[in-house]
Amino acid sequence: MLSTLFNSFAHLFYSPVSSVKCEANNQRHPDIISPHIPFLPYRQLMAAAVAPGEESCEFGSVKYFQLCMIGGLISCGSTHTFVTPLDLVKCRLQVDKAKYKNLVHGLKLTIKEEGVRGLARGWAPTLIGYSAQGTFKFGLYELFKVYYAKILGEENAYLYRTYIYLAASASAEFFADIALCPMEAVKIKMQTTQGFANTMREAIPKMVAEEGATAFYKGLVPLWMRQIPYTMMKFACFELTLELLYKYVVPKPRAECTKGEQLVVTFAAGYIAGVFCAVVSHPADVVVSKLNQAKGVSALDVAKSLGFMGMWGGLVPRIIMIGTLTALQWFIYDGVKVALRIPRPPPPEMPASLKARMG
Repeated sequence: MLSTLFNSFAHLFYSPVSSVKCEANNQRHPDIISPHIPFLPYRQLMAAAVAPGEESCEFGSVKYFQLCMIGGLISCGSTHTFVTPLDLVKCRLQVDKAKYKNLVHGLKLTIKEEGVRGLARGWAPTLIGYSAQGTFKFGLYELFKVYYAKILGEENAYLYRTYIYLAASASAEFFADIALCPMEAVKIKMQTTQGFANTMREAIPKMVAEEGATAFYKGLVPLWMRQIPYTMMKFACFELTLELLYKYVVPKPRAECTKGEQLVVTFAAGYIAGVFCAVVSHPADVVVSKLNQAKGVSALDVAKSLGFMGMWGGLVPRIIMIGTLTALQWFIYDGVKVALRIPRPPPPEMPASLKARMG
């Protein structure tokens, strides 16, 4: 099973999208999922369903995962670049609290010292890094959910679907952070070390000259500590929040909601999930910022110097940033799925065998 997983993972990159034949009612790809798919732990996340027979590919095929990767690339790359000014001020609040008092003060001071253009510092590594991260995060999340459901079997996959959400998101983020880490290091160095570099092309050679290639991956472990809990919370909390909103807040069933109403609920669920994500991952985020600013220190050294309270600097702007990011990412990801005519994943449903045993 493990070898098959990695073979399929490699196939995603060596099999061009255009060469994959994905007909809605045709044979399933033998390397991805079996002819009979047990319960797959997905919610109905799409803002609008694709009409039967109009799907661009078959659910669970290589092309399906490739298109999900495209959706992740667009949603993460665009949203993180959009909030670059908030991210810049957040990082500066974390590493220099004496100079940058709060979010509003940080924005005003940055504009005063660097002009409005200064708020966009680090946009290029942000766009490249988070596009790469989103590609792996969403694409591999979909892939791992299919495989973990297969491993557990139909009944257990239904009973333990929340654990599958958590395990699949953690597995996907592990690889996503390896793709993100170099550009995250460049972004933070540009944003927190004033006068270091104005552009990414200027920053990368300087970092290599000063610290060597290790400069780009010295923050990987704290990045994992920040991003893996964040992503686990992002996916699992979104699923639960969406379910609760439709159950207790939305006055009519989802099937009766218009596309616009479903988008509003999706955005709200994403924002609520983002708030929890920001709180859970914030201490590690502060450590990452300080670590990439300083030279010759470890994550443990940074944590000790900051202390418990010091690791909560910049929390408010990060809540605003992450809440907005998470909501927009789900909104855009679902929109891309609709635009690319990706089939809706099957909703969770108790298997007939389990109903019979419980009855």
